[in-house]
Amino acid sequence: MLWNTIWLALRSIRRNLLRSFLTILGIVIGVSAVITMVTLGNGATQAVQNQIAGLGSNLLQVRSGQRLGPGAAPAPSFKVSDATTIAQQIGGIAAVAPEARSAGTVVANGRNWNTSFIGSSNDWLITGNWQLEQGRPFTPQEQRAGAAVCLIGSTLHRELFNNTPDILGEQLRLKSFSCEIVGLLGSKGQGAFGNDQDDVVFLPLTTLQRRVTGNQRLNTILVSMADGSDPERVKASLNQLLRELRKLAPGDDDNFNVLDTKQLADTMAGATKVMTTLLGAVAAVSLLVGGIGIMNIMLVSVTERTREIGLRLAIGALEREVLLQFLIEAVVLAALGGLLGIALATVASLLLTQVMQVPYIFNTSINVLSFVFSAVIGVVFGYFPARRAAQLDPIEALRHE
Repeated sequence: MLWNTIWLALRSIRRNLLRSFLTILGIVIGVSAVITMVTLGNGATQAVQNQIAGLGSNLLQVRSGQRLGPGAAPAPSFKVSDATTIAQQIGGIAAVAPEARSAGTVVANGRNWNTSFIGSSNDWLITGNWQLEQGRPFTPQEQRAGAAVCLIGSTLHRELFNNTPDILGEQLRLKSFSCEIVGLLGSKGQGAFGNDQDDVVFLPLTTLQRRVTGNQRLNTILVSMADGSDPERVKASLNQLLRELRKLAPGDDDNFNVLDTKQLADTMAGATKVMTTLLGAVAAVSLLVGGIGIMNIMLVSVTERTREIGLRLAIGALEREVLLQFLIEAVVLAALGGLLGIALATVASLLLTQVMQVPYIFNTSINVLSFVFSAVIGVVFGYFPARRAAQLDPIEALRHE
């Protein structure tokens, strides 16, 4: 009897294919919208975490600065000795890299390109999780003497040398001097703040200070914490040491900032997840709209098939069998809408993740939940029309025109 009822329900749906499709359109849109929004949100969250992780492993960025206020003096810049002291006196640290930055035009191979200059020690490669695709890091002698050597990023490799396989030994002109390329940095792609991390020339710190900036100022001190260290303890020790080095009184505000990239990643990922949840909730409203559409069409169907229902009841069909037939029709419509919505969401998600350049992450739970929810909507919104059909009086139903 159950299979016969299911067959009758499917035959009724097949008789009115266009109306059935229009009925489930709301469910299709609702399910696809929810899944697409959640998939894109998860991909964006993963992209943010990957980009911030690209800044460095367990990285603390120490920058000069203080709160703004009337009469506030500019905060003093850091010195190389500050980085040396941090490395010597704080435990749980894997590497410390003093960093100075500048920007300008470089010329090589008959081409020029505007790029960023970074001066630091070899520890900069450790703090930033940089890999060398070709070549070597700086030697201790080159770092002490401020030798005219450099490493370049993959963007300069492409723009200046057309990705020539071997560029070691080539000359790159910066400002008023030329430096020898001794290494090629592995590609890292776009950074967390939209910058191209591969558009960079890496020089020994002494070279940058003497030949490019002309001063001893440091923009940042990069501190990479060792695996297994306590981040809060390291940050507290670092903060206390920096206050001592900068001779701040107990009541003075910090004239430096310590940025924890892991904390930043968690904060941004949390904000992205909240937005994903809100967008998913808004999209889920269309599922309810689709359920109301199913209920309306089923009520119309009951009215159109009143004589058919009366005939079935007159020849011995039970109320529960009529109820089950119309309920199955509603559930099949809703479930079919859910399946089409999942298929549409998969295609849309694959296309949009390519456009947005975020990873595609298939979320099994949201797909299953959306399908189950669509079927539940079929039960909830199909019950009232099915109940109305089952309670029709056979005699009045047979008289219906």
